Amino acid sequence: MLAACCLINLCLGSIYSWSVFSTAMAEYLNQAAGLSVNAGDLAIVYTIANCIGPVTMIAGGSVNDRLGPRLVVMLGGILFGGGMFLSGFARSVGFLIVSFGIIGGLGLGMAYGSVISTAVKLFPERSGFVGGLVTAAYGISSVILPPVVSAIVASTSAPFAFKSVGAVFLIIIVASSLVLSVDGLEARPKSAALVKGNDVDWRGMIRQPVFYVMLVLLICGAFSGMMIISQASAIALTTVGMSEAQGATAVSVLALFNTFGRIGAGSLSDRIGRIGSLRLACIVSAAAEACLLLTGQGSVPLFYVGIILVGLSFGSFMGVYPGFTSDRFGLKNNSVNYGIMCIGFALAGYVGPLLAKNAYNDTGSYANAFMYACVFSACGLLLTFSYRRIVAKEVS
Repeated sequence: MLAACCLINLCLGSIYSWSVFSTAMAEYLNQAAGLSVNAGDLAIVYTIANCIGPVTMIAGGSVNDRLGPRLVVMLGGILFGGGMFLSGFARSVGFLIVSFGIIGGLGLGMAYGSVISTAVKLFPERSGFVGGLVTAAYGISSVILPPVVSAIVASTSAPFAFKSVGAVFLIIIVASSLVLSVDGLEARPKSAALVKGNDVDWRGMIRQPVFYVMLVLLICGAFSGMMIISQASAIALTTVGMSEAQGATAVSVLALFNTFGRIGAGSLSDRIGRIGSLRLACIVSAAAEACLLLTGQGSVPLFYVGIILVGLSFGSFMGVYPGFTSDRFGLKNNSVNYGIMCIGFALAGYVGPLLAKNAYNDTGSYANAFMYACVFSACGLLLTFSYRRIVAKEVS
């Protein structure tokens, strides 16, 4: 079941490869439909797909907690793979928004939320490591898939790439969903540390002040990663003076260390605690932004240090938070609770790229964007201490 969860997330993580699809699809739309668009004009499709995900994470999570993951993941796979397949018939940006952005985004949130929750429920004693491993499979997709998509586009066309990849993903996700189940987990022996009676539903969760600290901490922790991931290639070209090929390599390096961060921090959090790992991630993020702020033309080594640290920090938050949420609010309702928590991720995914874009348009430089990210990281660091104080008061 853990292998199936990783395989499903490997397919879902293809959303991080949108830039490969969008560049080729923009060229196709210009030639076949007489449009005049570029890859940047299609970024709205990616944004909608990411932002709409928490809607079905929450709705699907409710079904998942009551009926189990099989049906939820199957339906999510049909929507995600089907939305990608339909995108191969697009002849307008509006069609792509509906097919990939809305249909695919709804399926993405539904399947992703269920898979994460299922994995954590399977291994409650190692929820940090397992959460990191499954989210790492999601992240590594952006390293594996781009060359495959590029090869398909080069030999056929962008529409065929959407259709073929979508059909394959639909089959893989639906087939993998058939082995998922959490039946009988309640009867498994648990360590004394896990028997806390802390299971609450979403209503109980949002009544706790610590929830809002955790939500804002996630926004602060994900801000830097979402901002840099969306602009990494542009930063490489404009700030460092790298070529397009070198910029693409930098994006792959960022994605690779994002994956390492998810597994490493998830495993580390099982040993030193969730909040300790997140505190370290905030410090690493601030150091990353300092490196990027000092980067100039030709500063390739410093730029790589910066994006490597960004990848590690962002991956840490994505790997730790599934276990962090279940630790705090229990496993029983974790699908819905984690879906609500991921609203913070969606907000960071909207605000981070927007501030970076505006900073560059206003000044012709990303320096202000790096300073914004550093401030967010510092705020996240302070929130880790706030979390400690709240927990200490509860214990006393």
